[in-house]
Amino acid sequence: MLDTWFQGMFDSDFTVVIGVTDFLACVAVSLLLGLLLACSYMYRTRYTKSFVVTLALLPAVVCVVIMMVNGNVGTGVAVAGAFSLVRFRSVPGTAKEIGALFLAMAAGLIAGMGYLGFSALFTVMMSAVFMIYNRLDLGAKRNAAIRKTVHVTIPEDLDYTGVFDDIFSEYTTACELVHVKTTNMGSMFRLTYDVTLRDAGREKELIDKLRCRNGNLEISVSRQETVAMEL
Repeated sequence: MLDTWFQGMFDSDFTVVIGVTDFLACVAVSLLLGLLLACSYMYRTRYTKSFVVTLALLPAVVCVVIMMVNGNVGTGVAVAGAFSLVRFRSVPGTAKEIGALFLAMAAGLIAGMGYLGFSALFTVMMSAVFMIYNRLDLGAKRNAAIRKTVHVTIPEDLDYTGVFDDIFSEYTTACELVHVKTTNMGSMFRLTYDVTLRDAGREKELIDKLRCRNGNLEISVSRQETVAMEL
């Protein structure tokens, strides 16, 4: 009687039914692998509790879905369509978050196919590589130090077209005017530049030169937020 609880109403003689023991083993292994992936993601990474919990549970969820599909092409197509809708219901994430989700899904997929050893080996290897890459700087600190966004306020009677070109050519290797905005009831302009400094230690010199040119009005320098940093 107990066996009938774990059989589908629409199963036929040609349907391969997964045993309860095999099902529990695959889910348990997937949960352990998800926990390992979550721990490796938290290493030297800013994270939220909700994302870590999701990452820990995702392999088990994918594992169960793959086991339930169990070779049924029609069900597989329906599941793929359902999973594709998740993308449009989620907030865009960073490249690291997307990569962690793909790793979790791959581990769950391998476990759902019954290859628990390969799934564990894949998870251990990728978790180790993930943690190693998190320790490497890969030039991120240097790029953050030299790539800046400069906001300069100038009076309305000063033509902003090329007004700071000579200064930026001296202190930067690249400079682009990306935004112009009127402020203070239209009596001033606020210019936004994306620049790459030649030497991060000469940032104050650059600000002093700009202050002399814009009449000592407000100047701010901040970390440059680019699309490359968000992906």
